Amino acid sequence: MPLVRIDVNQGRSAEGLRRLSRGIHDAILAEYKIPERDYFHVLTEHPQGQIVAQDAGLGFQRTPDVVMIQIFTQGGRSRESKQSLFAAIAERLAELDIAGEDVFIGYVENSADDWSFGFGRAQYVTGELAVPRK
Repeated sequence: MPLVRIDVNQGRSAEGLRRLSRGIHDAILAEYKIPERDYFHVLTEHPQGQIVAQDAGLGFQRTPDVVMIQIFTQGGRSRESKQSLFAAIAERLAELDIAGEDVFIGYVENSADDWSFGFGRAQYVTGELAVPRK
């Protein structure tokens, strides 16, 4: 059950934002085989100048179309699985004319103990939800 935070500069249409979120979700579905309804995205638009995303020394320039993606999910997936997900997200966003250099992904792992889906209970711990397979 990933929680995905997506930060972009203002200027995209509502449909463009929906397609961006959906593209990321579809990549996660395809790579991690999670249920369709495990769809938890927070999409935030920022005024120009509030996202700083340099190249980290890789020698390319990002554009104002940069998409900053943070994926919070339970630990245990392989390095190869994560790399495959990164590539799948970039491919899906390329279909929306978002250049590869404008796709920035941060991946944060945690455990089943770190999630509450409501009511102040940790449903993976209480058994109300089954812990997802990796």
